[in-house]
Amino acid sequence: MSTPLRLGLAGLGTVGTGVVKIIQNHAGLLAARAGRPVEISAVSARTRGKNRGVDLSGYGWEDDPVALATRDDVDVFVELMGGADGPAKAATEAAIAAGKDVVTANKAMLATHGQALAEAAEARGALIRFEAAVAGGIPGVKALTEGLAGNRMLRVMGVMNGTCNYILTRMENAGLPYDEVFEEASALGYLEADPTLDVGGIDAGHKLALLASIAFGTRVAFDHVELEGIERISIDDIRHAADMGFRIKLLGVAQMTGRGLEQRMSPCLVPAGSPLGQLENATNMVVLEGDASGQIVLRGAGAGEGPTASAVMSDVLDIARGIRLSTFGQPAATLAAPIPARATAAAPYYLRMVLQDNPGALAKVATVLGEAGISIDRMRQYDHADTTAPVLIVTHKTTRDALDHAMGGFAATGVVVGHPVAIRIETL
Repeated sequence: MSTPLRLGLAGLGTVGTGVVKIIQNHAGLLAARAGRPVEISAVSARTRGKNRGVDLSGYGWEDDPVALATRDDVDVFVELMGGADGPAKAATEAAIAAGKDVVTANKAMLATHGQALAEAAEARGALIRFEAAVAGGIPGVKALTEGLAGNRMLRVMGVMNGTCNYILTRMENAGLPYDEVFEEASALGYLEADPTLDVGGIDAGHKLALLASIAFGTRVAFDHVELEGIERISIDDIRHAADMGFRIKLLGVAQMTGRGLEQRMSPCLVPAGSPLGQLENATNMVVLEGDASGQIVLRGAGAGEGPTASAVMSDVLDIARGIRLSTFGQPAATLAAPIPARATAAAPYYLRMVLQDNPGALAKVATVLGEAGISIDRMRQYDHADTTAPVLIVTHKTTRDALDHAMGGFAATGVVVGHPVAIRIETL
């Protein structure tokens, strides 16, 4: 019988227990597909006696994940603890130093320390695989490193945070305000312990930075991702967008230009009938554009026990089969340090503002836009019952710099109340 591939599993939360279930329920199938058995030697978690709904009695236990990562009966260290630093990073470094392969779902750790970890792994002949770190069960990493490896990638984009998509679609479908849906998502356990990781776009930004590194052959550059979350999106924005045939999504876009690498994660309006516009609830979508392949669209569950554990096991089975790939698709030493570039491609924008209900107020706003070189495509004023009037403007294509110039000039008009909201419109 072939020698089994022995796993050390650190982290027995939702994803970790999902991995245990797959290995216990599909042992024969995994062995047939990998050409060798896949087994768990030992596990580690914060609490030993907790009832997790799976039988762990046949596995060794280590209180310290570093000890687990260096056990003699562990070939692959599976890190599912999370966190950019702390025990996850220490145990991953220990596994690499011991020459062991690593499978992880930890996008924060890789977005922060990916280059150093990749260099250390390659120096020891070890692998780091992280399909589960990006968009749950969607095989985006595998698509870039394998299926599209013959392409020069033009653009990577997508909806990569299921919690944000849940909040936005729930607001729209139920007509509920952001704060109420945020509390609902928290009660359902959808939010990270630090919710700004989700609603602030940070979690999705980590994922975008990882995909951009593979797509464009650059070092991971999360610090260069332009981040804007969904906190300022109101139910009125969602209703107005729907009136015009759009839906609001937290959309990530990365592309290499002559000026450098553009990476942005921000709310955008997308056509309601487009693949991105049709995403509901916690579903994710990754769109990959290559010079030879054209546009490839991958859609599926972006989180959860089964989908994420499925992604973990895809990496485990590749290792069991003897497939050896560099962490980011090419040797870490060949990854270029990216030059950060702000997105300058022109696009239409949605503007929402509240104006004093005075004669000439709209004319003053239009003048500011015109002086910034921005023309108006559509404008709509909504019914009101006080001394202010909500106004919606859709511009023709313009640059963000021109828009920022105009936004800065609105305050001087004396007719704009509060802070206007500007959202880019992406046409796919």
